[in-house]
Amino acid sequence: MPNIDKLEIAKFDADGMLEKILKFPQQLSHALELAKSRKVSLNNEIIQNICVCGMGGSAIGGDLVRSCFNDYIDIPFSVNRYYRVPNFINENSLVIVCSYSGNTEETLAAYEDAHQRKAQIVCVTSGGLLSDKAALNNHPVFSVPSGYPPRSALGYLLVPILYCLFSTGKISDPEQGILETIEVLENLAAEYDPDENDNLPKQISRSLKGKIPLIYASVASFEPVTWRWKGQLSENSKVLAFGNVFPELNHNEIMGWGPLDEINKKFQVIYLTDRGDDFQAGRRMELTRKIVEKHTVDSIIEIKSQGESLLTRLFSLIFLGDMVSLYLAVENQVDPTLIENINFLKQGLLSA
Repeated sequence: MPNIDKLEIAKFDADGMLEKILKFPQQLSHALELAKSRKVSLNNEIIQNICVCGMGGSAIGGDLVRSCFNDYIDIPFSVNRYYRVPNFINENSLVIVCSYSGNTEETLAAYEDAHQRKAQIVCVTSGGLLSDKAALNNHPVFSVPSGYPPRSALGYLLVPILYCLFSTGKISDPEQGILETIEVLENLAAEYDPDENDNLPKQISRSLKGKIPLIYASVASFEPVTWRWKGQLSENSKVLAFGNVFPELNHNEIMGWGPLDEINKKFQVIYLTDRGDDFQAGRRMELTRKIVEKHTVDSIIEIKSQGESLLTRLFSLIFLGDMVSLYLAVENQVDPTLIENINFLKQGLLSA
């Protein structure tokens, strides 16, 4: 497709996904303002483990927090995507329940399970049944604005988790990292705007047209970014996408790059790298590149994170992936907001 401009995007983007992505820095700023104004009172002395419950776009905030602070939090921290919480959850647990709509089936069930186990519970939601249950049981709530697809509300869902952990004393004040992230993303929003001809996300989206995206992250802390890219490419661009992380993929997936070249040629591999990558990770990636490029038509696309704090570096790649998914949706001539398959599944579950 010729250079994608705002007029071309408007043909497919009836609900304004482009604007939601480009205004994500403002969302982070608003989320910071809201979270700082909400004081949560917890019995910090007895907290022995922390669990974030959620699904899809409402869960990835927990994954990102775990990546950012895994080296600092001195108690177990888990992310739960299921109807029940882990068996270790009890009165000495802090459970942060995230459901943007407040009506996510699995998350509501996990909330009830955590409540029965007498855990301390904090909820993050825009309303729905979760808000009602929290009010009934006197559980504190971080209320966030409604009206977004959950995948577009990542800032509203992430920042309350950070401030909830800050209130426990398990992490330092996250404000400076959030402010740096806002600044870097504002600059990237200007670079990635449709008015900028042939910008980086447009180039990547052209490379992905007709291909199966395969996202490889350089280190485990960037694994949530591969999930975000995968999810956004599926929901926004309506393509199957896959991801993995070094060094794990060197112990299994690497063997898939073998004799079935007609299949392998359908993949476009993207490397997500970071200035914090160590020497051995770099060696693994270069050796893997030699294997992959023997079996594919296209060279690996390599992208490096930007920023100082780990939070900013993670979000620099997330923001790029979100824009790539928007431009690829236009390349594929699909509406980036519609989620017909998900809605079909939900309706089927309700009528069963």
